[in-house]
Amino acid sequence: MTAAQLADELEVSLRTVYRDIATLISQGAPIEGEAGLGYVLNSGFFLPPLMFGADEVDALILGLRIVAERGDPELEQAAGDALAKIVAVLPDEMETAAAVSGMLAGPTCRATPFMSVIRQTMRAEHSLRLNYTDKKGAATARTVWPVALAFFEAAEVLVAWCETRQDFRHFRLDRIAAAEATGQRYPKRRRVLLAEWRLQEGID
Repeated sequence: MTAAQLADELEVSLRTVYRDIATLISQGAPIEGEAGLGYVLNSGFFLPPLMFGADEVDALILGLRIVAERGDPELEQAAGDALAKIVAVLPDEMETAAAVSGMLAGPTCRATPFMSVIRQTMRAEHSLRLNYTDKKGAATARTVWPVALAFFEAAEVLVAWCETRQDFRHFRLDRIAAAEATGQRYPKRRRVLLAEWRLQEGID
């Protein structure tokens, strides 16, 4: 996008655009280009929020603390890192919000050793081999296409398309005895599967 286009859309002068682009680059924004040619902001970069309200800060702190308690080690680390970044952009009067927040998440007693591999295969849209024990105690081996992870008070549940049943199935994580990524991409995009599952379940 050219500086002229940016200036027109934002209703500022070209000089302001050039100055602000230079400031963003100096602060580490991955912007490529130069005056006279145009600019590109590489994907994956997020500008920090300008301000959070008190309720928003409470919601973020509580959500991240719940993730830290119920996620795998990678999610726990990510939640801590995200909270540190949020605290870093809070105004001075709110900088101790996380340390003194009354929004707490209690520890969970459920172990979810396969959450990491499930998340990774879901993100990559790869199939997953499961050894699973159903509620009647019957053990089965399944190849599934992971679609979503749902967190309930009583259990964490994997939503997946089951190749054996040729339908969507729900697998409690605490009943999974083994989970192994196949490295094979499943034939549908996950967002399509998610939309189909939501339609089948009557979820808006």
